[in-house]
Amino acid sequence: MDRYKGLTDVQSMRDTRNIPLNRVGIKNIRYPITVLDKVKGRQHTVANVNMYVNLPHQFKGTHMSRFIEILNEYRREITIQTFEEILSAMKERLNSQEAHLEIDFPYFIEKSAPITGVKGLMEYSCGLHGTMKDELDMMLIVKVPVTTVCPCSKEISDFGAHNQRGEVRVWVRFKRFLWLEDVIEVVEGCGSSQVYSVLKRPDEKFVTEEAFKHPVFVEDMVRAVYEGLKERPEITWFAIEAENFESIHNHSAYAYAVYPG
Repeated sequence: MDRYKGLTDVQSMRDTRNIPLNRVGIKNIRYPITVLDKVKGRQHTVANVNMYVNLPHQFKGTHMSRFIEILNEYRREITIQTFEEILSAMKERLNSQEAHLEIDFPYFIEKSAPITGVKGLMEYSCGLHGTMKDELDMMLIVKVPVTTVCPCSKEISDFGAHNQRGEVRVWVRFKRFLWLEDVIEVVEGCGSSQVYSVLKRPDEKFVTEEAFKHPVFVEDMVRAVYEGLKERPEITWFAIEAENFESIHNHSAYAYAVYPG
């Protein structure tokens, strides 16, 4: 290794343009991680990871390899505690005042069909995004698929009503530990019907009729999720958006709300 001593550290060279950069780092790293699972304890998944720090004006660049080194040390388990540790390590090792970490991953929950009880795995897109400057600012992100039946279509039609798939996206800040499953449960109760990975004919009949009994607009869903999340004392802030991928229109229907407004 002696022959590698004295290699020029170009990143640490001085930059004379006097322009600080808000974020520099690595993006779109696919990486195996382990997250906490409410039922089974832990779940192995593969995350898409972005890691950034701020760069003072006097430095030419940052040391990209250090991001991967830090990620290697913490890949075994991603929790609220280790998330904060990763950000602290990024600030320290990269000599920065601010660090950002974005971890997005598929999360699977075993779900039983409503009538036959046939089990299948439902996938939910989840994430942890955080920034550390003087203190930690961290958000939990969950995307939940839903089924909706249009109340207007049901009201004006002699029979039937148009229905469609939709997605509810939630960003949550919290003061105590919060399970992904708890947020997902709140959202899934606010559509016309839940989405399942496996449905036999009796299940399909039930889901179709259940959705028809509970028509909702995107506005209804956002307000219902709002009420559900507001009741959870560990949550301090949240944003909700719902999008219906309309079946009879050439557009999506959309609604958004923030608490506190």
